[in-house]
Amino acid sequence: MKANLFPMALILFSLSASMASAQKHPISQKAVQRIEKEVRHQLLMLPYLDTFDNLAFRVSGYDVTLLGQVTRPTLRDDAERAVKKIEGVEKVDNRIGVLPVSINDDRLRQQLFRAIYGYGPLQRYALPPQKPIRIIVKNGHVTLEGVVDSEMDKNLANIQANSVPGVFSVVNHVQAPPSKSKKKKS
Repeated sequence: MKANLFPMALILFSLSASMASAQKHPISQKAVQRIEKEVRHQLLMLPYLDTFDNLAFRVSGYDVTLLGQVTRPTLRDDAERAVKKIEGVEKVDNRIGVLPVSINDDRLRQQLFRAIYGYGPLQRYALPPQKPIRIIVKNGHVTLEGVVDSEMDKNLANIQANSVPGVFSVVNHVQAPPSKSKKKKS
């Protein structure tokens, strides 16, 4: 009986040792970039992703952490399912929060959308299928996420969001490229 257990224990030890070495095996920068590109693509292709959802991710080796906030619980699950199918991804840690259901927040979302994307200087951002300024509303508090072309556009989005009645606060995380500073003469 003991003779049969020893080979089984040896096999289990060998399997766990080889799995541990595979997990510690370094991943190339090219592989990380491929995984990042594929994760980004899969998240953008989710059918119910809209302006009021914010999805982000981190890639650490073969592991992906999903972050952000969504209005639908099914979108949270769809994002995890899509990322798990990517070749090379071993583990998905889904930290996407689901925003609470609220009639007032839904009303604010629509008003914020009109205030930001209906404002003349910002209307050009309304054209792409995926809007670059994400509007996250939770209990009357607004967070703006995304990327715009200039610091001025970032500030205009902030001003427009603050102008909507019923908004308690606005946090502006919109990114703009660094402004080109004038070259100093030496």
